[in-house]
Amino acid sequence: MAEESDLERTEPASSRRLEQAREEGQVPRSREVGAFLVLMVAAGAFWMVGGWMMQRTSTIVSRGLMFDGELLRDPQVMVARLGDIALDALLAFTPLVMALIVAALLSPFFLGSWNVSFKAMTPDLGRLDPLKGMGRIVSWSGVLELVKGVAKATLIGSVAAGVLWAERGEIISLLSQTIDAGLASAGHLINFSFLLIVASMLLIVALDVPFQLWQYHNKLKMTKEEVRRESKEMEGNPEVKGRIRSMQREAARRRMMSAVPTADVIVTNPTHFAVALAYKNGMGAPKVLAKGMGEIALKIRTIGAESGVPLLEAPPLARSLYRHAELDQEIPSALYAAVAEVLAYIYQLARWREQGGNYPVPPRQIPVPQDMMVAEAANG
Repeated sequence: MAEESDLERTEPASSRRLEQAREEGQVPRSREVGAFLVLMVAAGAFWMVGGWMMQRTSTIVSRGLMFDGELLRDPQVMVARLGDIALDALLAFTPLVMALIVAALLSPFFLGSWNVSFKAMTPDLGRLDPLKGMGRIVSWSGVLELVKGVAKATLIGSVAAGVLWAERGEIISLLSQTIDAGLASAGHLINFSFLLIVASMLLIVALDVPFQLWQYHNKLKMTKEEVRRESKEMEGNPEVKGRIRSMQREAARRRMMSAVPTADVIVTNPTHFAVALAYKNGMGAPKVLAKGMGEIALKIRTIGAESGVPLLEAPPLARSLYRHAELDQEIPSALYAAVAEVLAYIYQLARWREQGGNYPVPPRQIPVPQDMMVAEAANG
């Protein structure tokens, strides 16, 4: 029987639990981030192109109110004129609309990224239960949302009142200005005030985002019993274990193949086995960079040929290296003499390529210790 402490949600959510929550449509959300971005982009757009938009709007309105008697007698011309005016209005407000769309689409990235969950779109009649809805309203989450709403309204109202009080002189001076000058000054004043009021929402966002993240992860916390059960499921699932082993083998194979071009020589069987060796300054003994049989051996030989790595056919040595030498480790001491003979030939080959002369004769009978040969025979 589980202890009481094991049933308390004290453990952070595992990666699997987070992924399941994401599939169900449960991701951290902050409505304040979206509202702030949209309003800030709107304020910035009005600040930069508001004058141009108002000028275009004024021109469109003036054009729409000007007509002659001939237009009244031809409905088709009136419809065409209405279409032209509507198109001009759409083009006038296109920059603002596009900016708002981009802001709305980018807002989810502040708390992660987009998340499309078809499971969350599935109809759930339980959401229409009035008792559950009332429970959500009177819950601690509902109370916190109420407090947050009151605090937001108080903050924005205070900032708005402060901006209006600070600009009271400018507001009063509008009465003494001409219509054109007054409209320009009023537009500038409205844009500036709107920008300051929206900027005050940054404090709300700075407080709401950490709270939403904390609330999200706190809601997904797991009990110790759930952690143990999930661990057992992950370890005992043969599909998961097989997938993990497959991924590990594939990653090791990619690392091994990437080291083949740096090898000094590839010893082959010639077709069944291939072992890539390297001996650099600082090594105590030659090191195995890659080894394989069958298709892997073929790939090692192919990469080596493309990279200009010398290949040497030495079947007994290739089999012994494959069986007894570990990957990324130095070769067994019993094979030092045999590999030294191979490396001597490789150095002669490199010198021939640089200086010319007589082509070096590849070693034919490379001595492999009898115990290695016996072990090879025993291993089949």
